[in-house]
Amino acid sequence: MGRRALLATGAALAAAVGAAAEPKASRPQRRDTASGAPPAAAIPFHGPRQAGVTGPQLPATHILSFDIPPTTAGADRETLRNILTELTHTLSGAAAGTLPDPRLHTGEPTRLACVVGVGPALATRLALNVPAELADLPAFPGDRLDPARSNGDILLQLCAADRWTLTIVAELATAAAQSAGAVPRWTQSGFLPHTPPGITPRNLFGLKDGTANPDDPTAGRWVWGPPGAHEHATTLVFRKIHMDVAGFAAIPQDHQNKMIGRRATDGVPLTGTTEHDDPDIYAKHPDGSYVIPVTAHVRLTSPRLDAGARMLRRSYNYDDGPTDRGLLFCAYMRDPALFTRVQTRLSARDALNPFLEHRSSAVAYILPGTPEGEPLGARLHA
Repeated sequence: MGRRALLATGAALAAAVGAAAEPKASRPQRRDTASGAPPAAAIPFHGPRQAGVTGPQLPATHILSFDIPPTTAGADRETLRNILTELTHTLSGAAAGTLPDPRLHTGEPTRLACVVGVGPALATRLALNVPAELADLPAFPGDRLDPARSNGDILLQLCAADRWTLTIVAELATAAAQSAGAVPRWTQSGFLPHTPPGITPRNLFGLKDGTANPDDPTAGRWVWGPPGAHEHATTLVFRKIHMDVAGFAAIPQDHQNKMIGRRATDGVPLTGTTEHDDPDIYAKHPDGSYVIPVTAHVRLTSPRLDAGARMLRRSYNYDDGPTDRGLLFCAYMRDPALFTRVQTRLSARDALNPFLEHRSSAVAYILPGTPEGEPLGARLHA
């Protein structure tokens, strides 16, 4: 080795030794390369409510559906207990960064939030302790549902800050559920655009999606169960909605605004001045016509038509190829009858119907959260 190379090697070794000896407190903190900010903290798995509903809406999602092959009620109850125990162990370990899988040890906190729920058919079959309102949705006009990609006995939604985490955790969760007796039914991935905190994300039509989410603390009565066994539980309605993106984009923007009832550019209702103004579905022009047309999406989904009841929407976009793109509608509510009422109105009159097609559907009772040392669903058999 030449003298110059030898000196360079010695300098590199000295630098490495010095860095190793440097006290941790004096080392520069790892920062997010995109924003320059310290990396966000891990999202706790344990708590009264599941973090996939209460935590921040993370930009990537993967939904998994499983079945429990029927045998006897007693055996199937035991299988369900085992599946939920295995999922609790795997998901809590992934969220805390304590699983031994080296693929999850990236040097930064794991940003993962989950929801786990059970379907109405399983709840009925095993006489589980779920709300009486839990039920499959009725058929709606225009539905083109694929039975193989709908419903399921157990529904798991993983949400993460990146696709890498989702891929690994989905693999580990599937293996854990299968080891306890679950059979995979279908999966679906989705994503959000990069959106700064506090800004409503957009769907593939370019429209803001989730503007009217409840933010009043008292609105929780529409989302969470009543005091008692279901107080920290809710119900998820999932719909995979194919969107004719090119067809909608060809519509002049002023007509798009009337079809929606909001300005597409900024989400402001046609009767308001800011995005979060409550749309006045009764306001009229001097000629007597409604400012928000009778077939506008905003009018037909207005809480004023449902005694003020609201859903908590945390939807994602999906892209399954050039001919199949759209929205993964994910909405949480105490009673799925609210969705039935809204979708009944939409399927009959919504101006967006020519550009939408519902292709998959599921309902799930989202279990209350759990403290450390107790598996999800511990009170399902009460």
